[in-house]
Amino acid sequence: MSEQFIELYIHIPFCVRKCLYCDFLSFAADDVTKEKYVDALCRELECMGEERRDASLSSVFIGGGTPSVLPADHIRRIMDCVRESFCLQSDAEITIECNPGTVTDEKLRTYRECGINRISFGLQSVHDDELKTLGRIHSFGDFLAGYRSAVNAGFTNINVDLMSGCPGQTEGSWRETLEKVCSLDPAPVHISAYSLIVEDGTPFGEMYEDGDLILPDEDTDRSMYHLTSEILSHYGYERYEISNYSKKGFECRHNKGYWTGTEYFGAGLDAASYLDKKRYVNTSDMDSYLRDPAGVRVLVESLGKSDLMGEFMILGLRLTKGVSGSEFTERFGADIHDIYGKEIARFVKEGLLEEEGGYIRLTERGLDLANRVMQAFI
Repeated sequence: MSEQFIELYIHIPFCVRKCLYCDFLSFAADDVTKEKYVDALCRELECMGEERRDASLSSVFIGGGTPSVLPADHIRRIMDCVRESFCLQSDAEITIECNPGTVTDEKLRTYRECGINRISFGLQSVHDDELKTLGRIHSFGDFLAGYRSAVNAGFTNINVDLMSGCPGQTEGSWRETLEKVCSLDPAPVHISAYSLIVEDGTPFGEMYEDGDLILPDEDTDRSMYHLTSEILSHYGYERYEISNYSKKGFECRHNKGYWTGTEYFGAGLDAASYLDKKRYVNTSDMDSYLRDPAGVRVLVESLGKSDLMGEFMILGLRLTKGVSGSEFTERFGADIHDIYGKEIARFVKEGLLEEEGGYIRLTERGLDLANRVMQAFI
């Protein structure tokens, strides 16, 4: 029997202050709440490990919120619990998200000591006025200090998150953000470049409804989008997913698992899991989670064959290499053209999809209209 692989996402819901665009479950908390949460999280991880003793963890992603707001010893305890509860691959990718305003030399040394080998910094912009408008707690100077500390601690796999389409941002300021980050020494090996999405229920959402949120116009936003690929390519980054670029060999293994259908556990408040073709979500109520962290996972949906085929297409088309026809047949026992031939032919004719070497992928123009293409496979 072949070895089964699974991924683990660990949600740390705490932040110093919630950003104005953020719709993730995150909030400020006192030290007592943080300690109780880590206690509960470790109990949940132990139960998860009992569920899947047959599987090896190929990646761990500690996200949030801002995981780096936790004291260093809390992160060490979480990682000790992961190793005690699961069979962790020796070369597993282990990522922690960090806010530049919350990392210290001690925390970074501890991360390295407990096996974390990838850092993801949420920078967003190199311009302090843009950071302030977004509600970020750090400055570009804070980022530079944190980045240098991470390099000095021995991290060689570092991602930087950037955001375009922000209030007050211009094509020139976005260019400067991209070029300054690419010119860091050493340069980050991975860059995630996202466009701002104004979500309902956020301060930005309310401001937008009231007409108080001034965003770049559509033409400027499109120019920024194309500028991203142009500049990052110039600096040696390969685009492997709609919003993700990396140096050769440094694609994010954890996120690629999501896009290719790898099963995953989600530990922590409001975390999602995908197991045995079923989707689950944990409670978002802190009292319930602290009381019974092993019993808070709720079934959201069971996926039938047509659901799984649709997800295969939608998620796989996010990757620039596209979806494999042979892998589709292996998974579902059907030819991809027998199921989606009309849709594929239509988008090939429109210049949004192309077929080559057994793969179907978005064209450059298709990447611009990805949501329209993916909608056809739902």
